[in-house]
Amino acid sequence: MRGVRRFLEARPKNESFAQLHDSITADYNVSHGNKWLQVIDEHGNWLYRSPHVPAVYSTLVLPQQAPREGRYFTYVTESIHVRALIEPITVHGVAYTVQTGLTLDKTLGILTDLRAQLSVLTVIGLALSSLAGYFMSGKALSPIAAIAAEAQRINERNLNCRMPELNTRDELASLSATLNQMLARIEAGYRAVRSFTANAAHELSTPVALLQAEAEVAVAFPRDAEYYRATCDHVLKNSARMGRLIGQLLALARVDAGVQSVRFEILNLTDLLQETASEWSTRFADAGIEFTCRIGSTELWTEADYLALKRLFCILLENAWRYTPSGQSVELSLHECGRESDPSHVEVRVSDTGIGISPEDRIRIFERFYRAASPLRGDFAGSGLGLAMAQWIAKRHNTKIDLRSALGKGSSFRVRFARIFARDTASGDHSFHIGSIGQDRIPTA
Repeated sequence: MRGVRRFLEARPKNESFAQLHDSITADYNVSHGNKWLQVIDEHGNWLYRSPHVPAVYSTLVLPQQAPREGRYFTYVTESIHVRALIEPITVHGVAYTVQTGLTLDKTLGILTDLRAQLSVLTVIGLALSSLAGYFMSGKALSPIAAIAAEAQRINERNLNCRMPELNTRDELASLSATLNQMLARIEAGYRAVRSFTANAAHELSTPVALLQAEAEVAVAFPRDAEYYRATCDHVLKNSARMGRLIGQLLALARVDAGVQSVRFEILNLTDLLQETASEWSTRFADAGIEFTCRIGSTELWTEADYLALKRLFCILLENAWRYTPSGQSVELSLHECGRESDPSHVEVRVSDTGIGISPEDRIRIFERFYRAASPLRGDFAGSGLGLAMAQWIAKRHNTKIDLRSALGKGSSFRVRFARIFARDTASGDHSFHIGSIGQDRIPTA
């Protein structure tokens, strides 16, 4: 379009229409003969027409009728696509309508080839991506399949097996590690149950066997009254042993099941210790053990379960009674800890000068059914459940049992409690300490 304008502007102004027609025909038939070009002036005279255009466009709008901004359009002739433009121009005072266009066949051919190539490439890409996705998904899911297969293989007979360890550092590796931790806890719990059952059966089998043997011997032949009396005494002792053992087993079973509860109340720790000491003083005297009780007269109130706490102190005293030789000493004492002006805790100590505990046994002394050494006295060797129960009671009171012992020099078990209220019964003085409970629950003087 610009070329036609420049051509007309370059021609003389006084040139006739015939000369102008001949000039543009001679020039454009050589350079643009195969293009889609035709020019008409404002009088309807054809200035130039490409040879193949008239068959398609026999008429062309005059300049005064053509849109001033020009108009683009596309048409098809003999299977040839043409993108055309009609625009009016004015040169040397004469208006012309110029129609020109370019064939789109080459462009459409390129697009057609591109469409075909894209179709082929799409099919190939889909096939390759499907294969790659299949192998990648198989590789990604293979750890899951391995974990599932291993999980199906694990049962109660091979709880020591673990999930495969993954080095991928992703969610699957975290899942595998979590499952292994869960299996470790399950295995520990299962072994604890099996060990508990086996030890309980073993502990119960001995008194049952003794009862059966005593009864069989007693009924085998006629006996005198004294013999039957002794047999009944042995049966009673073994029955008492079984009763204590069954009670401990039931208590530990309730602890494991989470149904063993403690009832906290405000109690006078001094009275509880004095009551416990009076119950054990006769047993220590009969065993030839010097028993000392250093508690004092100060009322020390704390929040605890009365029966559970008394059971804890009885277990510690019984342990000292069993493993302290005659002629040695056992001491039950109560100490206030913290600042001297305002002690905040009280510590109960059960100390003895008995056989002591070796360092190897010290780390296992609170395990169930574990017995460090044979006791020096008692009707039987004990079940090894007492200290385990005592440790559980201490934990429920938010404390623990501290053991200090040396082989051949005795042992000292210490339990610390928070002091809430204290009163000296001799002087009537009071001291207060607000612990874990409210002041309104402190008993009045």
